[in-house]
Amino acid sequence: MEQRNEEYIEIDLLELLSILRGKALTIALSALAFGLAGFLLAFCVIPPKYQAGALLYVNNSSFSVGSTSISLSDLSASQTLVDTYIAILMTRLTLNEVIEQAELGYDYEELKEMIEAEAVNGTEIFEITVTSKDPLESKRIANTIVDVLPDKIAQIVDGSSVRTVDFAVSPEERSSPSVVLFTALGAVAGVALSCGAIVLLHLLDEQIRSEAYLLQTYRLPVLAAIPDMASHQTGKGYGSYYAAGKRRCEP
Repeated sequence: MEQRNEEYIEIDLLELLSILRGKALTIALSALAFGLAGFLLAFCVIPPKYQAGALLYVNNSSFSVGSTSISLSDLSASQTLVDTYIAILMTRLTLNEVIEQAELGYDYEELKEMIEAEAVNGTEIFEITVTSKDPLESKRIANTIVDVLPDKIAQIVDGSSVRTVDFAVSPEERSSPSVVLFTALGAVAGVALSCGAIVLLHLLDEQIRSEAYLLQTYRLPVLAAIPDMASHQTGKGYGSYYAAGKRRCEP
């Protein structure tokens, strides 16, 4: 219940909770509708994207794959090498050659946005991930990078050694958008919006519905009340007294 005066508005949270409980069906239907909208948006409207990844190993003379003793300096050197090779991967010269060999219809900037690369657990192995609307295309681009990148690195870094750990395979499931996530977000948005609308309508409602509302909201005494003339049919309320008085006045 809200209490108004010239300075502030006091809101009874328990009453708001009671009102929301009374509108539980409306809230549930709103959550269902928005959840369905999120599902349709993710499944039918937004184009799906697929990711294919390949693994490469870059040589560090201080240790090799399978080494049981790795110092902090080794890990730091490994990470530095990986960062260097990722920077070479993202250069215009490398990606333009990938575009040419894979016969892609993208320019350098577009292809760069599709590629991500990062070290695997701080080791000398790094993963190249390609995101595309076509699962076969994502696989082709990733494997083309695996073919092109070692030569580019060898041209720039003396004594470099890059080996393929794992080739990319065609993804069977979409990576985005997540149907489950969109459906859940839609349902949450439906609950939030419906609850907000119900609370707002209640706070903006200034109709006087009962004597208790008048007393609690405005702290004004009730001096008189207009009888409910229709209630005489049930014999309850002020209407019953009106009907009884009318009968007494009849000849």
